[in-house]
Amino acid sequence: MTRTTAVGLDHVREIADAVLYEGYLLYPYRAGSAKNRSRWQFGVLGPPSAAPTSFAEEPGMAVQCLLSVPEGTADTADVTVRLRFLQHQTREVRRCDEDGRHPAVAQLTVDGVTFLSWDEAVEREIDPGPVPLTGPTDRHRVVPGGEETEWLTDTRGVTVGCVVRRREPLAVRIRTRTERDGAFLRLTVSVENEHTATAADKDAAIRASLIGTHVILQAHGAGFVSLREPPDEAAAAAARCEQRRCWPVLAGPKGSTDTVIGAPIILYDHPEIAEQSAGDLFDSTEIDEILTLRVMTMTDQEKAEARATDPRAREIIDRCDAMEPEDLRRLHGLLRDPHAPAAVAGPAAPPGPVGDLRDAAPAAFDTGGAPWWDPAADAAVSPGTDSVVIDGVHVAKGSLVRVHPARRADAQDLFFAGRVARVTAVLSDVDGGVHVALVLLDDPAADLHDWYGRYFYFAPDELEPLPTEGTGQDIPDTPEFRKENPS
Repeated sequence: MTRTTAVGLDHVREIADAVLYEGYLLYPYRAGSAKNRSRWQFGVLGPPSAAPTSFAEEPGMAVQCLLSVPEGTADTADVTVRLRFLQHQTREVRRCDEDGRHPAVAQLTVDGVTFLSWDEAVEREIDPGPVPLTGPTDRHRVVPGGEETEWLTDTRGVTVGCVVRRREPLAVRIRTRTERDGAFLRLTVSVENEHTATAADKDAAIRASLIGTHVILQAHGAGFVSLREPPDEAAAAAARCEQRRCWPVLAGPKGSTDTVIGAPIILYDHPEIAEQSAGDLFDSTEIDEILTLRVMTMTDQEKAEARATDPRAREIIDRCDAMEPEDLRRLHGLLRDPHAPAAVAGPAAPPGPVGDLRDAAPAAFDTGGAPWWDPAADAAVSPGTDSVVIDGVHVAKGSLVRVHPARRADAQDLFFAGRVARVTAVLSDVDGGVHVALVLLDDPAADLHDWYGRYFYFAPDELEPLPTEGTGQDIPDTPEFRKENPS
């Protein structure tokens, strides 16, 4: 088995940080945005004594993993458990009045710089030490609260306000247990929020919660088994593993088995940060390129509010504003040959210009200067003249077919059932699959769809060839065809 090095753990932390801040702040990254009034959506462990009216999340989570331990070494093997989460931090802006009072305000502008009241978070990591695989463990840890005050002075040296940051103390319990399941050990790690005070409302509940909670597990003298793709001999034991608000996946370099991330969002084994990503955007369900372009469309006033909302939002706005055209082109991604053999380590090739996708793409996808999405990029592909044989009949552009949706048909597909369509192209995908592009023969907008290139796509086995005359564009003029196709 491969042991995670310090470099490997840094890679795992990059993934874990993406989990930690998932949903922390969403586009348009402004405090006044409606979507940012309901934050902290992932991995929230609420206080156990919360009132029903607080709508607090459950206080616990648990993850189960399978370990393969060499025979006779269970007594010396162990697992390091790292619990990571965000501790809520209230940022309150106060104004200094002439009468000596310091009332809380929504915002305060000092020499053109705006300070907003807002909810921040502080990263926390708890490492209770090595966990043996020979018996249960029970560790209790306290995360202290705190309060800091940052005084705000103007260019005259006059104190005009302050920013007060406050954190509630937290208490958390980490339990582990192991049990034998055939040739494997099942490790259970459970985490419970044990905050003692009663949370009366939603705000009080989130202040006493663990946010973005996840665990990093590192095995020493043992190896984890993939629960997403377990080997045959481990499939039954893997199916018996139960997860509660947390899902384990192998992490670290591909092929390594000593590290697992247990996350509140479902990942695949050995997840990676896209190499084209320039930095955090806190919304992994979106595409970096789309979010970056959206940020660029924000007004100066909106950007100013985002910068004042949160230091991390300021980083996003500044990074997007500073992007050069080649940086944006790089965000568009790379085209890779899915059938190419795995790269073999060797001397690194001289790097091409940043954002030059033709230099970055494998040689197998050399398009000779044509855009990669253009069919002309592959001389072997000609959608306008290619054909496919269906029931012994060559079907190509201009052919008439009857549609019989069958493959995962949705409601729209079912509207096509029994309808006659004209083939506009026969296309192949990178996996060797064939797709037939169609327009409905009786669609008044068929010519418009054809002009736009907006087609409907079906597999060959969903189509029935119909007899045609001449070039294939002619509609058969027979009583049977007119009866079946009155339009």
